[in-house]
Amino acid sequence: MLAADLVWPLHDAATSAFTLENDDAAPEQAVVTAVERPVLLGYAPAHPNGRAMLILGGGGYTALMAGREGVQVACWLTALGYHAFVLIHRFPHGGTGPSAPLDDAHAAMRLIRASPFGAAGVGVVGLSSGGHLASCLIADYPSDWGSASPQRPDILVVGYAPISTNAKGRTIVADKPPLPPVEKQALYDALQPDAQLLPDPPPTFIVYSGNDPVVPVDNAHRLHVALKAAGTSPELHIFADAPHGFALDTPDQPVSLWPRLCEAWLRQVGFL
Repeated sequence: MLAADLVWPLHDAATSAFTLENDDAAPEQAVVTAVERPVLLGYAPAHPNGRAMLILGGGGYTALMAGREGVQVACWLTALGYHAFVLIHRFPHGGTGPSAPLDDAHAAMRLIRASPFGAAGVGVVGLSSGGHLASCLIADYPSDWGSASPQRPDILVVGYAPISTNAKGRTIVADKPPLPPVEKQALYDALQPDAQLLPDPPPTFIVYSGNDPVVPVDNAHRLHVALKAAGTSPELHIFADAPHGFALDTPDQPVSLWPRLCEAWLRQVGFL
């Protein structure tokens, strides 16, 4: 079980709500391979600043890098004074349907908003597929999926996320085959945040690798252009040479500076 100061289930009982690839792995390296019920893992800062951050890790919607892109991010953010919440969301396959990850993110935002932890604001940090999911919080909910109340964060941090290049008709790789499983492809087809932005998007920090072999940097430009067109001034950083999934533990490379740049930006926009 992942260690946390607070285990806050989105449904009753967090026990056995998800499966780890290795039960003996340190929390900072944990990988979730299956999710029965969504769970929110809460981490409290020593010196609260009155704000909260929801953290959405990657894993391509078929796993969750709950350690590297969740717990490690929570440790960084709690050191800055934020209450940090790592969402262990359901995957689109396995009978839950393509909307499951976004529905869980909406539920998590509602819980955090209703709590005292984010009285001065709630932000979202999303990396890789978690960055796609985070961006969906500032976009229209697909009408084919029903209706959902917007859960707009006050600030948004997006890293190396497949915003829309996995969507049918918007790929940049010629004849790119659909992604398995079919529910995952359906999710990417339905959720294209750069083309579905809601009005008045929040301040956004975007960080990518220019030579990412997994997620093309075109995604960064698409999100950046869409946000500017919507009237905001997003912060964009593209590092020429960095691996996909650089997260917070890529030492001795220029991209390792991105958390410091993000902290400076958070102060600039008045969220730190």
